[in-house]
Amino acid sequence: IATTRPETIFGDTAICINPNDERWQHLKGKKAIVPICNRVIPIIEDEYVDVEFGTGCLKVTPAHDPNDKVLGDKHQLEVIDIFNDDATLNSYGLHYAGKDRFVVRKEIVAELEEKDLLAKKETYTNKVGTSERTKAVIEPRLSDQWFLKMDTLIQPAIKAVLEDESIKLYPKKFENTYRHWVENVRDWNISRQLWWGQQIPAYYYGEGKDQFVVAETKAEALVLAKEKSGNAHLTEADLRQDEDALDTWFSSWLWPMSVFNGILEPNNPEIEYYYPTNDLVTGPDILFFWVTRMIVAGFEYKGARPFSNVYLTGLVRDKQRRKMSKSLGNSPDALKLIADYGADGVRVGLLLSSAAGNDLLFDEALCQQGKGFGNKLWNAFQLVKGWQVDTVDQPAASKLALQWFDAKFNAVLAEVEDHFEKYRISDALMAIYKLAWDDFCAWLLEMVKPEYGKPMDKATYEGVVAAFENLLKLLHPFMPFLTEEIWQSLAPRTPEQALIVATYPTVQPYDEKLLAEFDFAAEVIAGIRTVRKEKNIPFKTPLSLSVLNKEQVSNRFDAVITKMGGLEAIAEVTAAIEGAMSFRVKANEYFIPMGGAVNVEEELKKLQKELDHAQGFLASVRKKLSNEKFVNSAPAQVVDIERKKEADALAKIATIEKAIDTLSK
Repeated sequence: IATTRPETIFGDTAICINPNDERWQHLKGKKAIVPICNRVIPIIEDEYVDVEFGTGCLKVTPAHDPNDKVLGDKHQLEVIDIFNDDATLNSYGLHYAGKDRFVVRKEIVAELEEKDLLAKKETYTNKVGTSERTKAVIEPRLSDQWFLKMDTLIQPAIKAVLEDESIKLYPKKFENTYRHWVENVRDWNISRQLWWGQQIPAYYYGEGKDQFVVAETKAEALVLAKEKSGNAHLTEADLRQDEDALDTWFSSWLWPMSVFNGILEPNNPEIEYYYPTNDLVTGPDILFFWVTRMIVAGFEYKGARPFSNVYLTGLVRDKQRRKMSKSLGNSPDALKLIADYGADGVRVGLLLSSAAGNDLLFDEALCQQGKGFGNKLWNAFQLVKGWQVDTVDQPAASKLALQWFDAKFNAVLAEVEDHFEKYRISDALMAIYKLAWDDFCAWLLEMVKPEYGKPMDKATYEGVVAAFENLLKLLHPFMPFLTEEIWQSLAPRTPEQALIVATYPTVQPYDEKLLAEFDFAAEVIAGIRTVRKEKNIPFKTPLSLSVLNKEQVSNRFDAVITKMGGLEAIAEVTAAIEGAMSFRVKANEYFIPMGGAVNVEEELKKLQKELDHAQGFLASVRKKLSNEKFVNSAPAQVVDIERKKEADALAKIATIEKAIDTLSK
């Protein structure tokens, strides 16, 4: 027998072996004698015993080990408590009675050695529970507790979530966790040995365990005690209230009702109006401790579910994946984060990185991302407010840009609504984030921005402000402070016109063809910009664009392409243009004649250098592929990668050679 707590052998009431362990087949059905106390105990069999752990023979101490208690109940073993309340041994400890457990631990080892009953000693690392407050080693010990019988109470909670789904969990994966708990529920220990909290309303009128009554007040308890005991001479002084307090969760499970005083006044107007509510947002770590119990209490006391949906967020953990806690001291200083990154920056940074139900490893870089997004919005506001407005005609590009953004806004709003409906909060924010950063700031503001030193027409300005305001409405739940500040600064507002009470947008019909045409135009603009970048052509140098329109794309966005590409003209052609730079968007080919825009001699030198490098790279790859030993012994995946490098190099060489040929003509 191996043990880390030799003093507990006085409480041993069995030895357990695995019935499949060949080493101990000869012990089946026999008995053993406990050293020192000489108690005769049975040798029992149970597959709970791990044949790979220790000796394979387990000493069973039901009074001082939770797992042993389960074994003891299963095999109907005697339960012997060897400890006093102060962790000294009681009379079951024989000549060690009155001595502290740690003193006995050393002395009993010496006695076992003296009696030649100790085979060996070895150092063993063990998990030992300690008190959070006193740091004292916790000693498992049986004690009388109050329990709530759960087998019947839990049934409505099982039906609501797992059968008729009147309560839905988001993400759905947590239903498996919920099922495991509710289908294997044990009676709930609702008593705690604390000096604070709601004291259990049980009053004892005698010394017996069953000599108690339960009542709301001591006066009511006295009436019940007289009736139960048959002793009419009992007084309140004879009654002793149980010192235990109720488990915190036993109070918390009433929360959906108690916040509206629905327990003391079950039919008051507030509880009638607000119960049941729609959504509960909480962490998965308290799905059983709190959520399940609120569901149980709701059906027990109100006969109805407390809420319809439960959204389970992830937990914020540190970089070591540890849960944030006071005891570990690993929680960031929230006020310092707000001072450094802004309240909205912290909110957005965390939300962008926390998909529903998935834990978030906290990193300050996330908050920096949120701060950067806030700066982007503020700079956009400063740009819009800095424009001079005059009564001039609205450019065609600006009018079309506003029509496009309105369609894009409604498409994204529909996507956001879908995310919200499915409780994908992070995905909803990401969609709005891209709408603001990419579509509003990078595209719309650039498409409508007037030429340097020139004013903007009133229609475009008002359209941009309206688009900005709609965007702020979407962002407000995520960034309440910055969005309200910008909202109040875009136009004079009364308190009744604050963003927090503004009407949230609803999805309106939008032109999907318009969005598709813009996406195509955006690729054309990107192609033009790539040519400018590769050939070092400044934006102020106007270019001409010719298109071989095999896709039969409409010219609706030509005005936008002209402005964003810095073009002087767009023309359709029926054949490729020799000596021009070209790029492709789907089946369409686009040509930009260089003319005097680039130094042909310098460009040819640059291309030849690129060609030499690509050919050298191709030669090195082919050398490796020509090595039969490499091809035959290397993993297929590695060989495939090398062959892809060869194909990519050949394609690049062909492109460069074509460019050289074009410029040489």
